[in-house]
Amino acid sequence: QVQLVESGGGLVQAGGSLRLSCAASGRTFSSYTMGWFRQAPGEGREFVAAIAITWSGVNTYYADSVKGRFTVSRDNAKNTVYLQMNSLQPEDTAIYSCAAKNLNNGLTNVGSYGYWGQGTQVTVSS
Repeated sequence: QVQLVESGGGLVQAGGSLRLSCAASGRTFSSYTMGWFRQAPGEGREFVAAIAITWSGVNTYYADSVKGRFTVSRDNAKNTVYLQMNSLQPEDTAIYSCAAKNLNNGLTNVGSYGYWGQGTQVTVSS
């Protein structure tokens, strides 16, 4: 069982930055693939980024809409995954949620994640 708690959301002007954190419980955090998703008002939940541990090391994955602006990272000693968001735009406004899964397949698929946080609101003003 994994419990996830996000923090770091808020209101920021366009062009600004925020860093989201997701603290996880559980002794096997380092083995989980962690994802970030977001849901804008009236929209479905969409993939933002993921970080996975593979045989070759740590791999990161990004949605095209955030590539080059967002960076996902993890600190296994602190059981925490981060999402650094730079050059934020109004279209980035959404509730951001972190999620955890056991396997590395289906990284962008909402349904493949078994554990979810409650989400944190990010609002970008123009």
